[in-house]
Amino acid sequence: MNALEFVYPARLWALLIILGIAAIYLVLSSRTQSKRRRPANRLSQVVPKDAAWKRHGAVLLALLSIASLVVAWAVPQGYASQPRERATVVVAIDISWSMESADIAPSRIDVAKDSAKQFIDTLPPGFNVAVVAFAGTSQLVVPPTVDRGAAERAIDALSLAPSTAIGEGIYSALDSLALVPPDPDDPEVGAPAVVVLLSDGATNMGRSSAGAAEVAAERGVPVHTIAYGTDSGYVVDDAGRRQRVPVDHYELNEIAQLSGGTKYAAESAGQLHETYDAISQSVGYERVPTELTDRYAGLALIFAVLAALGVISLGARWP
Repeated sequence: MNALEFVYPARLWALLIILGIAAIYLVLSSRTQSKRRRPANRLSQVVPKDAAWKRHGAVLLALLSIASLVVAWAVPQGYASQPRERATVVVAIDISWSMESADIAPSRIDVAKDSAKQFIDTLPPGFNVAVVAFAGTSQLVVPPTVDRGAAERAIDALSLAPSTAIGEGIYSALDSLALVPPDPDDPEVGAPAVVVLLSDGATNMGRSSAGAAEVAAERGVPVHTIAYGTDSGYVVDDAGRRQRVPVDHYELNEIAQLSGGTKYAAESAGQLHETYDAISQSVGYERVPTELTDRYAGLALIFAVLAALGVISLGARWP
């Protein structure tokens, strides 16, 4: 929950007025109480004493009303989620041989393809989608487009290759953003962009993934990483020997942290679908400032009405 922000925070100093009024009331109230301790006269026997809780309650409600008005006067702001109309999402998929592991049936790559396509389908129609594939090298498979069918067909056609160059995959994803078509309604304003990178392994080729993540941060493009697979994953080489291919969580976490993204982990098809759903929600909405002046003005009105009712209740005891 974000703390309130104010357009005119200096106006909150007016809240000190409430403390002053409260202090005056306490002083006058204590004097009244000391007077009431004196022997009762004939008038006090005719006119009953006011109920203390009504008197104090009315004053408290009046002070709360003033406090709410002061807060409204300072123009408070909160934040609300609003659907984005435009954005670019680059889906970068690891196609190294380790993705052939069957620790997630039928294989890591098969489930990764299926989940990536479902993720693309959940994005708003106005979003551009690009697809990058990387193994020992990286390539832009589909430039940014709103054609979901083209992106999904390209993902289906991906095939595995040796080595892993995560850094190169990030650089290719960043380069693809230069191909984003301008908004016809406002061509001078660029849409926000994110990279969603799914991988199971550690970089063993190409430029540093940490350096690529820092470049992404400089360009304001967060990289959300998905560490996909289990620590028990393995592949069988040409000689029939098993080679362990555990997931490298450290590198993928470092990429997310350096770029301003979020690192996720998925060890099953179900978890991968849930991860993509979470990313879809985060990239499909943006937090925008929302003025809350009317909310606090409404509170002030409620407190003022209750205070007035309290005063009427006290006054109604008199003829």
